[in-house]
Amino acid sequence: MARPARPVRLDRSAVEIGHHLLTWRKLQNLTAEQVADRANTTRTTLRRLEQGRPGVGLDVFLAVARALGQLDRVVAVLDPYDTDLGRARAEETLPERVRR
Repeated sequence: MARPARPVRLDRSAVEIGHHLLTWRKLQNLTAEQVADRANTTRTTLRRLEQGRPGVGLDVFLAVARALGQLDRVVAVLDPYDTDLGRARAEETLPERVRR
């Protein structure tokens, strides 16, 4: 059975994220080899990630973000309690002793 096609938005987002990682690497004057070594991956895999190509695992993405000093930002941007919705839902659903 054939896999359904990925939404175009996912492909565009992968390319944009890859471009951001490449830019971070260049801003820090790091070579692909240096980042790949720090992330414990290959230059080929790093290149695929920087090009936004599918199939690169989350573990590699996180390791590269760490190697570029951006892991904390990646984690922080997804914090649901740092959004109006997350804070509102926490107030509704979490017991009083957990909220404090």
